[in-house]
Amino acid sequence: MKPAWEEKVAVRSIDLTVQRGEMVAFLGPNGAGKSTTIKMLTGILHPSSGEAQVLGLTPWREREKLAYRIGAVFGQKSQLWYHLPPIDTFDLISRIYELRRSEYQARRDDLIARFELGPYLHTPVRKLSLGERMRCEIAVSFLHRPQLLFLDEPTIGLDVVVKQRIRELIRELNRAEGTTVFLTSHDAGDMEELCSRAIVIHHGGILLDAPVDRLKREVLNRKVISLTLAAGYDASMLPSLPGTALLTSEGRKLKLEVDLSLTEIEQVLGAVIGRFRLEDVTVEDPPMEEIISHIYGTGG
Repeated sequence: MKPAWEEKVAVRSIDLTVQRGEMVAFLGPNGAGKSTTIKMLTGILHPSSGEAQVLGLTPWREREKLAYRIGAVFGQKSQLWYHLPPIDTFDLISRIYELRRSEYQARRDDLIARFELGPYLHTPVRKLSLGERMRCEIAVSFLHRPQLLFLDEPTIGLDVVVKQRIRELIRELNRAEGTTVFLTSHDAGDMEELCSRAIVIHHGGILLDAPVDRLKREVLNRKVISLTLAAGYDASMLPSLPGTALLTSEGRKLKLEVDLSLTEIEQVLGAVIGRFRLEDVTVEDPPMEEIISHIYGTGG
């Protein structure tokens, strides 16, 4: 058999403007065109048609100039040298970006303090946990004071506590330095806590461009609480709570869905904690795929 070829348009008719200092979530299911768009905006790919300006530069024509003014963090691709400690990558990046030694040292020390990197700064990257590595990745990306930072799945695979800390650090640097942030993520929490605006793409085109507050009201209007009850408790003892439904029950492990338009998450947690002894509790957003499906189904 002869191989069959099919031409696929990865990105089509995307028209958007991001203001300086804005934090924007760029969302979509796998294959929607997110990574292709970022690769064009960073100058890695040359589009077959259309124009783009990033910080006043055409990325694929002025890639070298642009590289000095932007940063990028890819959750599944590391810029840290795997067998060397993070401090060596800091030194290397300072030379790549031609930072003056005194300026570099002051900036490095500030980022090490902010990101609390001291305890593992001299540990080979291969021996760091994922959370420790990602804090180093993001800190290094801020070393040359980029005006625009591309974050691609910065919290993927991290536990709740580490995710929250990384989000806080990104927000802090955005406020302090006015860094524009262009974020892709499959974690609704990243969008909800970091960004003021969300752009959703599907089949290579923009499906929705709206304030995150609107999505919170119309789409992010429910949470899932996962509980592990202490021994001696089970789902039959769960009180009736307004706006709350029992999704699953497996012995002492329960999942509750909370409609935020009817009740606040704090009220539900307070009622549960007041009645049960718990071994574990987590609060989750609906999966990003589900959010996007909802947007797609309602036409934005």
